[in-house]
Amino acid sequence: MRKTLFFSLKTDSGDRVLECRLCPRHCVLSPGSFGQCRVRQNINGQGDLPYYGFITAMAEDPIEKKPLYHFRPGSSILSLGFAGCNLRCPFCQNWHISQGTDAPGRRLSPTEILSRARKGGFTQIAYTYSEPLIHIEFLLDCMTLCREEGIANILVSNGCINTEAAAEILPLTDAANIDLKCFSEETYAKVLGGKLRTVLEFIKTAYSSGIHLEVTTLIIPGLNDGAEETRLCAEFLSGFSREIPWHLSAYHPDYQWNAPPTNPVSLAEIAHMGREYLSFVYTGNIWGEHNDTVCQHCGAVLINRQGYRVDSGGLVLRDVESGKQYYCAQCGKAAPVRY
Repeated sequence: MRKTLFFSLKTDSGDRVLECRLCPRHCVLSPGSFGQCRVRQNINGQGDLPYYGFITAMAEDPIEKKPLYHFRPGSSILSLGFAGCNLRCPFCQNWHISQGTDAPGRRLSPTEILSRARKGGFTQIAYTYSEPLIHIEFLLDCMTLCREEGIANILVSNGCINTEAAAEILPLTDAANIDLKCFSEETYAKVLGGKLRTVLEFIKTAYSSGIHLEVTTLIIPGLNDGAEETRLCAEFLSGFSREIPWHLSAYHPDYQWNAPPTNPVSLAEIAHMGREYLSFVYTGNIWGEHNDTVCQHCGAVLINRQGYRVDSGGLVLRDVESGKQYYCAQCGKAAPVRY
């Protein structure tokens, strides 16, 4: 049996009963049962990972699709998807792999993942699509191997993970995009099955760790699009840095949620408000003019974007003592873009 993490015996609940401490759900598992994520199991009083290395999706993506706009712009990334999720978002756009474990897939070892990355010429891997952190043991194995071979690790997550687990995964992470789905404990608890304060703490820990961080909020009419709630999101992020990129994605009806799609005008208004707090606010899942990255010193366009087509001609990449650094081609000031 593979080594498992964040399981402990719950001695006050009967023989061979386990508690999973990975996320704030703290699922109590009797022998044979799974946690709410559907992928972490109790086998005779021992934690088990029946979906270790089970990959439900593998694709080459532009890094902007994660979305990451300020990390290696214009580059390609090998994206890996998994089964299951510890949230129950009724509007999930990847529900066919996140809300069950019956999606087709293949089992690959970390060594096989690395081999595929090398063969494809990739210098970075994204753990994405559903919720990768419920497979933290596989991620740690894969990320460790990739780090040793000079391949960057990109995490796309709901951030609903406890601090002990965050301390394990973040030192191996180079960049992350974290979902901040709303700013309401009630919505997280009653609609999503999570905890807002856990996500906020993960964002805080990720920022403090020094990795490159971007944040995404899916704007859903009638659920999280209120002026006060979106302002609280922007204000929270700006408390760490005005330069954290905030992606506002347009919702469309999917899975169990039938509210009308996000109005482009409403999305633009939220983006306008966000720029009072943050320097880089982008709109996604919709065509618009709010996706160029502009130098905050001279106003020159650093990165022009048309969908996933990227022109980063406004940037100059130079070798510096700490590695590589992007600069504005016009004024020469350091750009808030990581390599």
